This record gives sequence, C-alpha cells and structure tokens, in this order.
Amino acid sequence: MNTESQETRPKKFGMVIDLDKCTGCGSCMVACSAENNVPVRKDESDKLLSTTWIRVYRITNGKDFPDTEICYFPRPCQHCGGEGDHGHSPCVSVCPATATDYDHSTGIVSQIYTRCFGCRYCMAACPYHARYFNWWDPVWPADVKESLSPDVSPRMRGVVEKCSFCFHRYQKARDKAYLEEREVEEMEYQTACTQACPSGAITFGDLNNPDHAVYTLKNDKRAFRLLERLHTNPKVYYLSEREWVRRAGDNYLSEEEPTGRPGAYAKKAKGGH
Repeated sequence: MNTESQETRPKKFGMVIDLDKCTGCGSCMVACSAENNVPVRKDESDKLLSTTWIRVYRITNGKDFPDTEICYFPRPCQHCGGEGDHGHSPCVSVCPATATDYDHSTGIVSQIYTRCFGCRYCMAACPYHARYFNWWDPVWPADVKESLSPDVSPRMRGVVEKCSFCFHRYQKARDKAYLEEREVEEMEYQTACTQACPSGAITFGDLNNPDHAVYTLKNDKRAFRLLERLHTNPKVYYLSEREWVRRAGDNYLSEEEPTGRPGAYAKKAKGGH
C-alpha cells in the first residue's frame, strides 16, 4: 500500500456542477433524500419547515421575453474550509457543542447529531442556507420504514442536519481499500446526487488529486464558487459559459466588475480601483 502518498497528500473531496447542463429535474434531491433517510412531511407546502440536503433553485437574468434566460442552481452544503483552508468554516466556528467539525483528512464538514442541542447558531452563520432544523420526529410509513438505508441514522427532532457528501459511502470504500492494501479509486466513492443526475451535470472527486476529473474542472475558465467575496473557501464549484450566471454566483452589483481573483472586484465607476 502506498501509505506515503496518502500521508503527504491529504484528500479534499468536492464537486463541480455544470449549470449549463442542469435541467432542474430534481433527481439529485430525490436521490439524496432516499440515500440519507431525509424525512418527508405530509404537508410540504411550508418550505420553511421542510428538510432537503440539496435544493435546486431557479434564477433568471431579469430580462423580458424573448431575452429571458433561466438557470437552475443545485445547492448542497458547500463544505467550506474557511480562509486559508484552515477549517474555520462559518458553521464550525460558532457551534458551542462541537456538533459540527472540519475533517482535515477529507475536507468534509461533519454533523454529529447526538451532540447537537438545537441552538441553530450554525444555521444563522451559514451564508448558503444549507442547514435544516428538525421540528418533529420523522414519521415513516410502514412500507417506507422497511426500506430505510441502514448506513445513515435517522435524525431526531431538535437537531440540525445537512449534506454530508454521503460520507458513509467513503467509509465503506476506505475500509475495502484498506483491506486490499490500496487507495480509494475515484469511482468507488461517489455521492448519490452525482450518480442520479441524468444530464451528468455533477462531478465528484478529490480536488487535490490530479487524476480525478474535478481537479481539472475546478480550474476551468468557466468555474466559480458561490459568494467568493466572503472567503469561505467552499468545495463546490460551478461551471457556466454565461456571464450573468457567474456574476449572480458572487452577488456582483451592477457597478462592480469581477477581477478574476476569488472574491475580488473593482468599481466600474470612473477612476475606481
């Protein structure tokens, strides 16, 4: 087993989502719910009380027909590394119970439900609204209860939950690779949303591994991350040929111009820098 390479090159799992391929079908949301035992309430009309680990948003360029353009935006937890990738994610930094933590060996922001006491500081701190609070204990119909995933524990009421990059799948792949004295291969660890996407818009892998597809895609000229100016250093990258989509990703104002550096912008006004 090449233990030396594993020790010298820590893994940093992340994903690249091609917004020009996404059709907004919602397959990623359904696959995520089924894989991670995300409960569904009888009345899902109140979205403030519903739970989904990945949400697909619909945005437009704000122009009237026939110049209207639409873009669908899948948004899982961004698994922020914080400035300098030191693990000071917005949610991790405010949690008083250490119920959420940054794993430096994988780059994944964890959520430990048995430590969470529901203060919701992490929800307030997350700029991506990627965390959800359980207001009620999940009620599973008999047939559904029989088919719950045994690898993911259902969450009780009073705790916060979020996307885990299907970490239980990594644990299985890592254990198998360890017994076979090798490293985890790219396709051995894939999230449920990645596998379910019919248009192939989601690519997942190790952002630090040059052999993985995400390593090349994250450096694509079309690549950007949400709210770069906050310096949260998320591990979810987006691709789009459309300039208005990339500007919307960092909430650029009309008088601002991106400089090409993450989170950096300049005023369009005369004489501005």
